[in-house]
Amino acid sequence: MLTLSPAAARGRTRIDWLDSRHTFSFGEWYDPAHMGFRALRVINDDRVAPGGGFPTHGHADMEIVSYVLEGALAHKDSIGTGSVIRPGDVQRMSAGTGVRHSEFNESRTEPVHFLQIWILPDRRGHAPGYEQKTFPEAERRGRLRLVASPDGRDGSVTIHQDANLYAALVDGDEAVEFTQRPGRKTYVHLVRGGARVNGQALEGGDALGLSGEQSVRVDGGHDAEVLLFDLI
Repeated sequence: MLTLSPAAARGRTRIDWLDSRHTFSFGEWYDPAHMGFRALRVINDDRVAPGGGFPTHGHADMEIVSYVLEGALAHKDSIGTGSVIRPGDVQRMSAGTGVRHSEFNESRTEPVHFLQIWILPDRRGHAPGYEQKTFPEAERRGRLRLVASPDGRDGSVTIHQDANLYAALVDGDEAVEFTQRPGRKTYVHLVRGGARVNGQALEGGDALGLSGEQSVRVDGGHDAEVLLFDLI
């Protein structure tokens, strides 16, 4: 079974420093047909103007993954972490019992473009935590590179949920294939470019939920960047 979520159906928040597209209901945009996919609750495609950003605010009981596409994102939080996230970096913040943080475009001249991903944790009350790792383009080119997992295997960041997140770059004759384990679901978000997922043509911002498929194949790419979520 394939369920298409077209980019054009996403919600949008647009203010002076932010242009954000919401795959699932978020903020003032609410659509009961788009409330998440399994434990995956938020995919926001955010573009932040030079010098702009999210002032200090709080979260609890959520696994928050940031994936930067262009520019540099400065992060600071109440557990003492301060860092800058750039393309190729994956940051995981476990909000747990409560954390406050801010995110700002580090540049005063260039925009920053990133995805903010929220995944529900396996239980409430985890201790807050932070982790950041770099996954070079060569590790994602023509292959599914594990970037987040419940056990941190293969150098991925660790999340408190039975979910695995893979990133891939697919172009021309390149193809990647994922074997879907029985009883699990797969969600493919095409970050940018274009590609086919099990024969379904997708363009940047489109997504496809898959269940009951033995395998998931991404091919026919033109400058495609793909995120694949393996979920219970």
